[in-house]
Amino acid sequence: MSEQTKATEQELEQQQTQVEAETVEAQEQQSEQAENVSELSPEEEIAGLYAQLETAKQTIDSQKDSVVRAAAELENVRRRAAQDVEKAHKFALEKFSNELLPVIDNLERAIEFSDKENDTLKPVLEGIDMTIKSFADALAKFGVEAVNPQGEAFNPELHQAMSIQPSNDVSPNTVLAVMQKGYTLNGRLLRPAMVMVSKAAE
Repeated sequence: MSEQTKATEQELEQQQTQVEAETVEAQEQQSEQAENVSELSPEEEIAGLYAQLETAKQTIDSQKDSVVRAAAELENVRRRAAQDVEKAHKFALEKFSNELLPVIDNLERAIEFSDKENDTLKPVLEGIDMTIKSFADALAKFGVEAVNPQGEAFNPELHQAMSIQPSNDVSPNTVLAVMQKGYTLNGRLLRPAMVMVSKAAE
């Protein structure tokens, strides 16, 4: 065997020995790391698990809160929608009713300013009066009610004071005269009654 061949064989053996040594060192390092991981005490492991559990609880609580808020918001939307539908049903005729009020006013004025002593006009006036009553009954079926506060206390929510008159006969803030009736639709004011209000005489 030549010297060159022996040298090559020695180099190969040295390289193989070095690889084996590196492999053993790497295995030892892995073993040390595994030992370090498994070196956690039971208390530390329990503490870590409690921390994970607490995090999970907080996540669940926040999700519960989101679900509750979403349910409350949905309930509010449903309630508002139901109220809107109810108002739409109750007050759908508001504009139409307002257009009819001058018709009633004109019929009432026709009776008020007519010559009631004239026998020729009596049948006509009776017909107009019956028409007014029929008109009022029809409106009442749909929630339209007259506000005629003659002799009542003045109510700024339902009445509009057109003038103030001193009077000793009634207490102050009493409606002395109704110049024009007011009307409500299902409790909501369509038109205030125009009235004359009393005040204390000086």
